[in-house]
Amino acid sequence: MDTCRRNNRSVGAGYEQMAADYLESRGHLILERNYRNRYGEIDIISRDGDTIVFHEVKFRNSAACGNPLEAVNYQKQRKISRVALFYCSVRGLGEDQSFRFDVIAVYGDGRLEHVENAFEFVG
Repeated sequence: MDTCRRNNRSVGAGYEQMAADYLESRGHLILERNYRNRYGEIDIISRDGDTIVFHEVKFRNSAACGNPLEAVNYQKQRKISRVALFYCSVRGLGEDQSFRFDVIAVYGDGRLEHVENAFEFVG
């Protein structure tokens, strides 16, 4: 099996936990994990100061397995944006609420790469 492609829910949960621990160590308050609605799922939602942050967590066995940002293509960005919009609506967060979209890559050697403002809202 291709080592760049293998992943399953239980393995992914472990990497998401690593990402959540990382975020908490940097002062983020975790609000939701694996938030789902009819539009899709967001791996982690946190608060960083006054900003709501929607995080997509991607596992990469090594840097040779590709750039995690490339895995978060336009369609994935659009899906995450829709989930985020629904989340804000349900939570009563107004237009004055600041938010951003981050991507966290977790590599097989335990390294994390956190890309803040990885993409803009896609309507």
